[in-house]
Amino acid sequence: MQVPGMSAAVVAGLGTCLPSTKVDNASLPDHLDTSDEWIRTRTGISARRRTAPDVSVNDLACAAAANAMSSAGTGTVGALILATTTPERPCPPAAPEIAYRMGQGRIPAFDVSAVCSGFLYAAAAAGGLITAGIVDSVLVVAAETYSRIVDPLDRSTAVLFGDGAGAVLLRRGSAAEQGALLAFDLGSDGSDAELIRVPGTREQPTGERWFSMAGRKVYLQAVEQMTNSALRVMKDCDWSPETLDLLVPHQANARIIEAVAKRLGLPPERAVCALAEVGNTAAASIPLALAGATAAHELQPGDRTVLTAFGGGLTWASAALVWPRLTAVHSEI
Repeated sequence: MQVPGMSAAVVAGLGTCLPSTKVDNASLPDHLDTSDEWIRTRTGISARRRTAPDVSVNDLACAAAANAMSSAGTGTVGALILATTTPERPCPPAAPEIAYRMGQGRIPAFDVSAVCSGFLYAAAAAGGLITAGIVDSVLVVAAETYSRIVDPLDRSTAVLFGDGAGAVLLRRGSAAEQGALLAFDLGSDGSDAELIRVPGTREQPTGERWFSMAGRKVYLQAVEQMTNSALRVMKDCDWSPETLDLLVPHQANARIIEAVAKRLGLPPERAVCALAEVGNTAAASIPLALAGATAAHELQPGDRTVLTAFGGGLTWASAALVWPRLTAVHSEI
């Protein structure tokens, strides 16, 4: 845990970007053999966003990053970290190109791959750069275009995922400030790496192409790991579930969010569920949920807040902070 007075990474800006194309449940292809009621009751999702063919994941990332800088009231940043599972290409990494497109010159920039935990892994890395004195500020960006890796014929995944991006600007500050990242918990378990996967070079000769997920096993792991991880960061801050104002979990589906809240002893209204109109946006889901919660006044300055996520790897992560006063900036593309 950060000690008051010590240097800390502080959330100073929040920006998001969504594709302008919205696909509601009723508009999904007939071949998926599903219905609006089936999807809503099992996932909590009513619609999701889809990127146009001429819009890239880097376009979404640049827009969200620019919005975070606008929210923070700054035009420069010391470093940029991108969390994504859906880069345009394996090499080179996307972050340097995004930094260049944003006019940030030759700042340090790199990608992080931790699937749905990627935003929090990137935030932890950014916090390390700041508290080590390497840079004074970092843009942490999460951007995904899952519509390009999900099998459009697979009902179990095609209805879940949406495209989008979110970003926060972290600056050097004091652990006593609102917005300071007070504690992190990170973990992984490679023994279950096959539960969430996208085929790579090893599978190419077999013709495998699409994202796949072992739904029931992932559900059980997600509930367990997110609950335990959230408890660990609360313990580090000397908080308890009773004193927590808001839990902002990865927006996988409503049932996972409800189960984690129940395991923590939280009433449903103290766990943000913001996926109804955007679906599961993987690494981008937490910053998008933060923006939605601030706009809806669910998240107020001074609220004790825990962020928690679970993703492929398997990976999980949590962070704790007292929410600052800021205005999120949003755009569509």
